[in-house]
Amino acid sequence: MEHLTLETFKEKISNVEKWEFKGELPCILKYTASWCSPCRTLTPILETLSKEYSERINIYEIDVDEESELSSMFNIRSVPTMIFCSMDNKTQSTSGLVSKSNIVNIIETLI
Repeated sequence: MEHLTLETFKEKISNVEKWEFKGELPCILKYTASWCSPCRTLTPILETLSKEYSERINIYEIDVDEESELSSMFNIRSVPTMIFCSMDNKTQSTSGLVSKSNIVNIIETLI
C-alpha cells in the first residue's frame, strides 16, 4: 500500500481539476487519518489484499489531514472512506469499517 501526496496522485491517478483515471490497474483510494481507530483496523486488511492482488489492483492511502485538496475532490466527510476506481473511469465508495470479504467482492468486480 502506497501513501499518496497531491503530486503522486496527479502522476498515478488523475488530474485534480477533472476526474480522468489514468492508472495502469484498477485501484482503491483509502482516505485515512492517524487519529482514526477504524482506519488503523483497516490498514492490515488492505496491506494483505495489496499483496494478494499485487498484479491486478493498486491500493493507495491518502491522509485527509495532510492532503485536504485530495479529500475535497471526492467530498470526503468521514474516515475511513474507500474509493474504488475501475479502468473505465467509474468509481464507487464505502465509508466506515468494511470487512475483508466485502472489499474482496468489490475488487473482483473491478478486475
